[in-house]
Amino acid sequence: MKIKTLIVDDEPFALEVIEKYLENFPEITLVAKCVNAIQAFQMLQRNKIDLLFLDVKMPGLTGTELLRSLKNPPKVIFTTAFHDYAVEGFELNAVDYLLKPIPFDRFLKAMDKVFDQLKLQQSVIHQQEVLPLGRSAENFLYLRVDRKMVKVNVNDIYWIESLKDYIKVVLKEKVLISKQKISLLDDLLPEDKFVRIHRSFIVSLDKVDSYHSYAVEIGGKELPIGRHYKADCQRRFFSPSS
Repeated sequence: MKIKTLIVDDEPFALEVIEKYLENFPEITLVAKCVNAIQAFQMLQRNKIDLLFLDVKMPGLTGTELLRSLKNPPKVIFTTAFHDYAVEGFELNAVDYLLKPIPFDRFLKAMDKVFDQLKLQQSVIHQQEVLPLGRSAENFLYLRVDRKMVKVNVNDIYWIESLKDYIKVVLKEKVLISKQKISLLDDLLPEDKFVRIHRSFIVSLDKVDSYHSYAVEIGGKELPIGRHYKADCQRRFFSPSS
């Protein structure tokens, strides 16, 4: 997870300190440093920013005024030398409020809060990407495909293939590509109907045409059985009751 970050402060030293602290976090991608809120506003219109370090008291537009002007603000950590703005900062749902000079241990605590919130946010997004609806009764899923939710009957699935951050869902008449991890589908699909045969493949048991110790054939295609999945495949395919 790369966290695109913007630092806004009219003090060059403060910009330097935060940038130096951020070098300790490989997840952070520093997009830019801005010396005033107007410059930051323009940068936010052109870039998707996940995390904003925002000085409160700046000439012209203040940090809190900038934040109030944003329709979809990123996660914000306020930085300031003044205690007076703390209440207003938290009213604006800031992740944290750091007083200058900022000690590194206090900065770490703020970053922990950021990571926790972003992980939670990402978890919610993943749950929305694949929605199991009436799985035991109606037996279908919704997959996000090309910015829309597509209904898929699990009985129509032949196999699912992992493509890094995406999955390929092979159906009888078509193939769907969805931005999703195969591990989530592994959890959602009915265990009595599907089996994970490889880190990159899940197959429908009733669509398998043939199998042997190192591969299965399904829909005219041979798919490998991974070394770490052989025991489960042995149980599912090669048991006397199969």
